[in-house]
Amino acid sequence: MKRLFDIVLGLVAAIVFFIPCVIVAVLVKVTSPGPVLFWSDRVGRDNRIFRMPKFRSMRNDTPNVATHLLTQPESYITPLGRFIRKTSLDELPQIWSILVGEMSIVGPRPALFNQDDLIALRTETGVHRLRPGLTGLAQVKGRDNLSVPEKVVLDAEYLRTQSLALDVKILFWTIRTIFSRGDISH
Repeated sequence: MKRLFDIVLGLVAAIVFFIPCVIVAVLVKVTSPGPVLFWSDRVGRDNRIFRMPKFRSMRNDTPNVATHLLTQPESYITPLGRFIRKTSLDELPQIWSILVGEMSIVGPRPALFNQDDLIALRTETGVHRLRPGLTGLAQVKGRDNLSVPEKVVLDAEYLRTQSLALDVKILFWTIRTIFSRGDISH
């Protein structure tokens, strides 16, 4: 049922967000040198690596680490990048990952391939068995303001309590979080 939910919602999102995606793609291209999309190596279900697309919000010379691990991350973010990150528009290309089955609409956010602490804690708690999501419980309960252990506690809570009803609640909470632009550090 969850996979059907992902496919149907993914197709609807692809149609609804097609024009905004085109606009963001053009703006990314004309406001900074480099490709429109950034393909990030992420950890998926059962700790398998997959390539996740995002609209590029940072300069090409940015080290490939989590933003919070950068010294002066704001110096790497493009002017448009600030806006698309605050509004989560940079995440729209992940609809592709949902449609091809690498991600779900709701689940733990996919870790970067080099976030060893997060990967280890998720594996220890069994969270690694879940398909990663575009949004998740940790994103609506604190996002960038949570430590890695706090995120994993929420991911494990989602693992224990997941249901279609909870996914729908998380989607509504996500919309609220996006419009409030809360809990986004960079």
